[in-house]
Amino acid sequence: MTPRHTLLALLVVVLWGFNFVAIDLGLAKVPPLVFLAMRFVLVAVPAVFFIRPPAIGWRNILLIGAFLSLGQFTLLYLALSLGMPPGLASLLLQTQIVFSVVVSSLLLREHPTRRQLVGIVIGMIGLAVVVVGHTYAAPWLPLVITLLAALSWAIGNVLSRRARAASGLSLVVWSGLVVPAPSLGLALLVNGPQAVGYSLTHLSIAAILSTVYTAVAASLVAYTIWNSLLARYPTGAVVPFTLLVPVIGILAAWVVYRENPTASEIVGGAIMLGGLAAAVVNRRPRRRAFVPE
Repeated sequence: MTPRHTLLALLVVVLWGFNFVAIDLGLAKVPPLVFLAMRFVLVAVPAVFFIRPPAIGWRNILLIGAFLSLGQFTLLYLALSLGMPPGLASLLLQTQIVFSVVVSSLLLREHPTRRQLVGIVIGMIGLAVVVVGHTYAAPWLPLVITLLAALSWAIGNVLSRRARAASGLSLVVWSGLVVPAPSLGLALLVNGPQAVGYSLTHLSIAAILSTVYTAVAASLVAYTIWNSLLARYPTGAVVPFTLLVPVIGILAAWVVYRENPTASEIVGGAIMLGGLAAAVVNRRPRRRAFVPE
């Protein structure tokens, strides 16, 4: 990758890393499902009036939106609202790499290599260390919900790869339309019309800024850059940058909340990221074919 594109990839990592703290700040006074609906209204509108839908069929758009956006973020927002630490959430969501390999082998028949299997096993050992250490100190339910969010993200990744949309931004915008109505409807059932109405008419500055950040910076800007990099470079050259997201997420949580990870989270997280790196980082660059001049 060129230095410019490397810096753009690092910018995406920073935007995604701070996204967890931004979400947590927005959830302080807004119910999670209402906050989710607000985010994706801003993701889709007004862009949907200027960007053509991806030519992958409405069924694929609905399925990708259901897993990549609605499922992933509903579960993540719910976990954060139940007390999941933002820094730890940024780490556990990276298990989507493992889930993506497994789901891809089931749906696309893309079987993992021996090195990927070894990396997955190491990653799962690290995850087990994190889970055991966390459940001794905090409730386990938010942790399980976060892992389900990672699974939903992985299914969305595989569906997106199978659909092969020409424009990543178009897919983000149009699949984002799947989110607002179901999340707002669930919020009305769970929280009640009065609570939903009050939260929408008494938005704090923090909630508004958080919505703008998560929709514009973390969704539209970051995914536009990310998809453009994936279009230019092999997946193995781009995807490993996501391993830096938990580092930024944990650092952001420490700066904002003074959230200090436990020893088991540090050790388990290091083992987990090491295993994931072994699974996705291609250490053997392709040799260029010799072309006589």
